[in-house]
Formats: sequence, C-alpha cells, structure tokens
Amino acid sequence: MSRQKTIKASYSFYGKGLHTGVLSHITLHPADVNTGIRFVRTDLGPDCFIEAKASNVGQAQRCSCLQVGEARVMTMEHLLSTLWGLGVDNAIVEIDSQEVPILDGSARPYAQAILADGLKEQEAARKEFRITESIELSDPASGASMKIVPADEFSIDLTVDFGSKVMGVQKASFNPRTDYAKQIAPCRTFVFYHEIEMLFKNGLIKGGDLDNAIVIVEKPVPQADIDALAALIGKSGLPANFSGYLSHSPLFFPNECARHKLLDIMGDLSLCGAHFCGKITGYKTGHSLNLKMARLLQEKIQS
Repeated sequence: MSRQKTIKASYSFYGKGLHTGVLSHITLHPADVNTGIRFVRTDLGPDCFIEAKASNVGQAQRCSCLQVGEARVMTMEHLLSTLWGLGVDNAIVEIDSQEVPILDGSARPYAQAILADGLKEQEAARKEFRITESIELSDPASGASMKIVPADEFSIDLTVDFGSKVMGVQKASFNPRTDYAKQIAPCRTFVFYHEIEMLFKNGLIKGGDLDNAIVIVEKPVPQADIDALAALIGKSGLPANFSGYLSHSPLFFPNECARHKLLDIMGDLSLCGAHFCGKITGYKTGHSLNLKMARLLQEKIQS
C-alpha cells in the first residue's frame, strides 16, 4: 500500500506568464493528507481557492486552466506535471495572479527545488485507481487520439507528428523506471514560427521569448523577414533563409518536443484526482484532448 506524500518545505518562484506576460509570485507549501493540490488566489483573498480537479477546468487557448466562479488559474500544467511526476499528493499553491509563471518553459525549476529536500510520507493511503476497461478518445479535426488500457503500472507511449520537416515524427515514453526530474522535467515548451503572429493577434504568448520557449522555423525565412523575426523573439544575427530550431540553449534531447508533450499529458491527467495503473497511448495529443480524458477518468474514479 502506497502512502500519500507532501513536500517538506515551502518554495517560491517569480516570473511572467507565458500568455498574459503578467509577473506573478507562487509559493508551494506542504499540506495535510487528503488536501490534494489546491491553488489559493492570494490577490483575491485567503479563502479564494481552486482545487486541481478536472471538474474545475475552465476555457483557455493553448494551455490548461482551472476556474471556480470568477477566480481562475491558467498555465499550471508544468507545475502539476512536476507534482504528479515526483509523487506529491498534497500541496497548497499560493499565487497572486491568474497565470503561473512560465519560468524557463519547462518543469525543471520546480523539480529541482522539491528534490533538494525530498518528500514527506504521510499517515494515509494514497488514492489509487486501476483501469479495468479500455478508454479511447479522438479528435477527428486534428487527428489526435488517446487510449488507456488496463496494465499493472502507469505508462505512456506518445507519438508527435505536426507534419514538420524540422521536427519530424517524434516519440517519447514514460514508466515507473523513468527519472522524471532528469528525463522529462527539463523539456521546454515550443511554438512554430508561422503560428506566432496568429497567437499574438489572439492575445496569447505575450510573455514568450527564447528564454522560455523553443521556436521552430519550418520554412526558410527570407531576408526581408529576418529583422522582424529577430525583434519579435529577441535574437539578433539570424542568417538569411534560416530554418530549424531557435533557442538560447541547444536541444536537451533529440525528441525534446515529444517529451514536453508527454510532460503536458502528465500535468493534465493529474486533474483526474488519483494515481492510476494503465497504459496510455497518445498520438498528436494536446490540452483539449488531455483534459477531456482527465474529466472522463475523474467520473470513473468517483463512480
């Protein structure tokens, strides 16, 4: 029987939100058994909290969002992925704005801070759920799909295919032997260059730059666009007709983009409310499909 765990100390982080560009503070605190993961909007009052459950998922573009009434917390998937990936069942997350800071675009800052002290085992059994029948969801418009089948342990096999010549078809996997902190947490979010203008027009990625995201330039950029691209992403000296990955750091893994998508799956599915045994197979997954699966799992767990 596994026992619930919480963090041993409090950890604070500060930075801008990926989509709003607004600066915010968050602080993680240990929590009692059966608390789960709870966000407290300190700017709205100490009693304004949102439980990290699929039933509290709100509307958002290109990220995950929790909402209760007028209170919302968005882009929390990297933090939730860290807590689930490291085995944290209970924690309070204080935040003074609506968006969790993007930091370096990965889950590594959270994982490093928590693992420096380790976890505290608590005197209560962990909430666990066993998948007993196949569950499958798909999105015909995007071609995305996710299937979960019964298994003796939790695992993920993911395939990412954007039809990109730069990225290619990437695969990533996770199982209990995977070192989350070293192999998944460092993997950064990414965006295609041809999407940037559209995202800006829709009021998104106001806080995005090469410190927190990988930009994938799919087609060679003509010289006339080089200066505009450099200004947009804060990088100078781009060669004419550039295509490839733009980042302040080299790729950490050849399949870093697929590993980041796997990171997102773990964060989104954590909203189901329990650790579970089952084999997940995903293809072209995104937040929308992930969250639909989290809601379906929550319903099954509660039934």
